[in-house]
Amino acid sequence: MDFTGEERIAAPRDMVWAALNDPEIMRGCIPGCQNIERLSPDSFEATIRVKFSLLSATFHGLLTLANVDAPKSYTLSAEGKGGLAGFARGTADVVLEERGAETILHYRGRAELGGKLAQLGVRLLDSTSQRLAEGFFSDFNAAVVAKMAAE
Repeated sequence: MDFTGEERIAAPRDMVWAALNDPEIMRGCIPGCQNIERLSPDSFEATIRVKFSLLSATFHGLLTLANVDAPKSYTLSAEGKGGLAGFARGTADVVLEERGAETILHYRGRAELGGKLAQLGVRLLDSTSQRLAEGFFSDFNAAVVAKMAAE
């Protein structure tokens, strides 16, 4: 499953970059995120609960950053195991473009699901992925704007 998009964030690029690398902000923005912990400058461990129609799964996994060009871009790789539900893994290239006082976050990636999750059907997986992405970007934008206002 491939995905691509862009989001306008009402904050400067340096602030968006810092927020993308802040486990506390990410915990509050990733839908279903129960825990996220930095293991090293370029890796995080996370536990995320996701509901796909009638099937819910809690994924335990690792997020790693590569090709880091701060504060412009990186490649995010993720792999998580959801027990009997299966697994999820993927990569995403993230690029932050300065546009005046705003930042355009461009993303392009690919995800792979296995086990029971892979049997759910493309339409359900696409709609769930879209819902999760919309929730993340809405919460992330609000968190960055709130942090900017507090500083």
